[in-house]
Amino acid sequence: MNNDVPVSSRRQLRHAAVAVLGAVSLLGLAACGSADPTPAATSSPAAFKPVAQEKGSEITVWADATRVPGVQAYQKTHPDVKLKIVTYSGDANGANDLQTKVQLFDRTGSGWPDVAFSANVNDGTWASQGKTPYAAPVNQDVIPQSTLKGFADGALNPCTFNGNTYCVRNDLAQNVLWYNKKLMDDFGYSVPTTWEEYQALGEKVVKEHPGYLVGTAGDAWSAEVYFWASQCPASTATGARKVKVDLRDSKCTRMAKLLDSLIAKGSVSKDTVFSAGFVKNEASKVLMLPGPSWFGQVLFNSTFKIPKGQIAAASPLKFEGDTKNYTGNVGGGLWFVSSHSKNLKAASDLVTWMATSDAYQGTAGTYPAYKKAAVTWLANQKKTGYFAEDVSPVFMESAELIWPGWSATQYSQEAIYSSTVIPALNSGKTLTDTLDTWQTAITDKAKSLGYTVN
Repeated sequence: MNNDVPVSSRRQLRHAAVAVLGAVSLLGLAACGSADPTPAATSSPAAFKPVAQEKGSEITVWADATRVPGVQAYQKTHPDVKLKIVTYSGDANGANDLQTKVQLFDRTGSGWPDVAFSANVNDGTWASQGKTPYAAPVNQDVIPQSTLKGFADGALNPCTFNGNTYCVRNDLAQNVLWYNKKLMDDFGYSVPTTWEEYQALGEKVVKEHPGYLVGTAGDAWSAEVYFWASQCPASTATGARKVKVDLRDSKCTRMAKLLDSLIAKGSVSKDTVFSAGFVKNEASKVLMLPGPSWFGQVLFNSTFKIPKGQIAAASPLKFEGDTKNYTGNVGGGLWFVSSHSKNLKAASDLVTWMATSDAYQGTAGTYPAYKKAAVTWLANQKKTGYFAEDVSPVFMESAELIWPGWSATQYSQEAIYSSTVIPALNSGKTLTDTLDTWQTAITDKAKSLGYTVN
């Protein structure tokens, strides 16, 4: 997993796993409602007017430690490009360094990095705003349209505001249904295709194989796994700085009730998968686990140490009453080209290479957002021989199934879930009991940041 996730305690947990992996890259999507509630721009986007360009001038690149080797690899293959590489937090672990520094540079009138990577998938919400946004609209002759069209459907939603695209996606973290094929075969269980079948199997496991698990609800990103997949309107953009927050919607309550039932019976844990106790005592008893694509190598292989040939991935689940299965997304980094750059050609070329090249993305730690690079990445995953079955079909399918109604916002759903829901669960309350408190927490945070909540 790159360290590319919304601001939250998830990154703190996950980075322990990344340290085990070495330099793995971790992976929110955005912007619509049941169909697409994001309003169309009322007028054509304003034309982007670059600053005076200085061909061949040095560009400054801000990236996290995981991305810096990729930038250095680009420099080796492009020796004529002058780069100044600055390693910074990448806005991981709850940091807000990029926005803070950009605000300073806006006041002083200089200092903006030509290129910046952010692990926070929500950073596009501020980088695209203002009279002169930090981020250049890359769809306006900065990056070719043919390149932008090569990203997975919906991958650029967190970058798209008022008709312009202000960043490109590094990777995705689409959720799938992970399962231990060896255990499932040993127990004689079939992989579920609906949430109702998942619940029934979870209840069956309690009776036939007590202690085995089909999921966890104590991770900071649990809401993005379960409630996002259920199409719960926890934060659905309805206009500029307007969101709908309705955790009493039936698509929220149905998932809360399902999880409450399995938590009460013991087949869904209230712990986090990266806690030392879970890794030591529960990892070998995970039968199924809905979660992001990076779980395969980062969690099951490097953290849980599950042997080769056991772990497989199945398609995202759906409720029986729904016509289509959707899934959520847990992370995904962003690349920005600065609107202040005096060498847009070099800046955009570097960003394009980092986000799309087989040479870099094809061997990265997480699933590339660029479809062609994803094909190469999947082929390399198959070569590892780790998975019980080829994960390519499921990963490619789920990358196109991320429900667009869970919108990118300036607030972190994970941070709110961690501070509101997880303590309530640990005190003995149910998810259903906590929905109103959770709703209030989201609403209050959104309003504090200037959103109108309906």
